[in-house]
Amino acid sequence: MRGFGRSWGWGAALALAAAGLAPRALAQKALLRLQRSAEAFHAIMDAPDGGIPDVILKHAQCVMIVPGYKKAGFGFGGEMGKGVVTCRLEAGHGQPAGWSAPLFVSLGGASFGLQIGAEESDLVMLIMNKRGEMSLLRDRVSLGGDMAVTAGPVGRDADARTDLRMRAKMLAYSRSRGLFGGIMIKGGVIQQDRDSNQWMYRNATAQQILNGEVARPAQANTLLAELNHRAG
Repeated sequence: MRGFGRSWGWGAALALAAAGLAPRALAQKALLRLQRSAEAFHAIMDAPDGGIPDVILKHAQCVMIVPGYKKAGFGFGGEMGKGVVTCRLEAGHGQPAGWSAPLFVSLGGASFGLQIGAEESDLVMLIMNKRGEMSLLRDRVSLGGDMAVTAGPVGRDADARTDLRMRAKMLAYSRSRGLFGGIMIKGGVIQQDRDSNQWMYRNATAQQILNGEVARPAQANTLLAELNHRAG
């Protein structure tokens, strides 16, 4: 019984240590995701061929960034990426106009085209209207089902197709191995990352976060400043 007691004591101590480390590890991952999202967005906007056209970006209702989305194969299948989404706000709720606090999300099961052999891509997806924003409030959003995704125009193409922003719910862009462009996304599911959102915002709902009812965390200042600079 003594041996059992000692074993149980060590097991309990390890369990308590793991419980203490879990929130710290979660916090580090969430903060790193905010940093990497800001870096990925900056890199895409500074792409040699011009990044996402201003005429498109300035009409986006929400911006979703998934840095380092991992995929395998030749256009077939996908693994998982984690990122954030923030939506445009009007002045109110005690905050100035700008962008909402970032909602932590995951993207899984997506299949891309035109990225043969790429192992990792930075993705930016623009949700173009309020209906698209409302879709993000669900626990699970099916791409291609609940929300169609179109390859975003780049360069001069954007000027010729500015009507696209009036029709598309979501436009997608990708940067992989220094190459940038619009990208088709087939399938995949966007889900809320409940653990990260709970750590950052306690019991706030996705609607409260994206509606501006939650204060924008200081840790997101770099990302939100970049969005304000680029998208107004």
